[in-house]
Amino acid sequence: MTQSNDLSTQRNSPVTDRFRLRILATSDLHAQLMPHDYAWDRPLISAGLTRTASLIREARLEEQNSVLLDNGDFLDGFPFGDLADEITPSTSQATHPVIAAMNVLGYDAAGLGNHEFGISLNKLERALAATSFPVISTNISYMKNAAPAERGHFVPPVAVISREMIGTNGQPAQIRIGLLSFLPPQVDVWESRNMAGKLETQDILESAKVWIPRLKAEGVDLIVALCHSGIGPAVAHDRMENAAVPLAALAGIDALITGHVHGVFPRPDFSGSAEIDHVNGALCGKPTVMPGFWGSHLGVIDLDLAKDATGWKVASFSSAARPIATRTDDGELIAQVEDDPALAAAVRPPHNAALDYIR
Repeated sequence: MTQSNDLSTQRNSPVTDRFRLRILATSDLHAQLMPHDYAWDRPLISAGLTRTASLIREARLEEQNSVLLDNGDFLDGFPFGDLADEITPSTSQATHPVIAAMNVLGYDAAGLGNHEFGISLNKLERALAATSFPVISTNISYMKNAAPAERGHFVPPVAVISREMIGTNGQPAQIRIGLLSFLPPQVDVWESRNMAGKLETQDILESAKVWIPRLKAEGVDLIVALCHSGIGPAVAHDRMENAAVPLAALAGIDALITGHVHGVFPRPDFSGSAEIDHVNGALCGKPTVMPGFWGSHLGVIDLDLAKDATGWKVASFSSAARPIATRTDDGELIAQVEDDPALAAAVRPPHNAALDYIR
């Protein structure tokens, strides 16, 4: 089902062509690469990036123009994330297994979540150094009183993806997609052992109000918010943890990936206010997905774009969270996809090393 985006009202110029952009997203992977429960050493068919990768492959084949994004908490927060330190050599040449997997899948960008700071900053920096895609975080930076060389953002605050789109008439056109990334400002309390005296966070909405105009000034055509923050109240308050709804209300945001609370959206679990459309998958009229956790779902936002003399417009959209497994009426879990062969082959060595370690 589609719903008109608020940008679609700007139709004063004749449309020259139509384009379709698919945004694919994961969130809260927590280093869950294989469909295996490392805490209990047993299969776990409702989790695993190797299963999500099969959905990614299918979704890419369905649409010509797509980007793949991650919404944070990809490195830590589940047993394999802890085991990665034991099975990965502590050298600058060693690639963290999760980063290696994301490189294989060809992610276009990722944002940091709060669990990324559950490991030391040195380990985090070493892991991120091996990415083949930009990693950003808009509302976390070095403390203002830090040494001069350490002031500024911990990672770049924004990213811009330039993509050649193929339109309905077969002609190409360039689009510039601006990315923002937000995490709960409470992370500097939750992970104070690694962040105290080094990093500080800013309020999500205040940070967005600073960086949306800067992205616009760079000439981006769309802005997607990687919002590692849950769907909560519509009324904002200072340093709000689950700020997805008021963030969506800001002018300039065109689509959102949400997460942090391990939920799935669109789904009736999130309802009860006029700003939340759990049928079409929108917050404040903006297309939104929350793709579960541990790779349980793939978020899919399809944007139907019109390009005219004034630029790009979102004419309509659809949002969905595709599951890797579904539950029958009697509670039985049924796998919807198998492991992606290429990714499974790539992550099997660290997976086997982790099993050897825990056994």
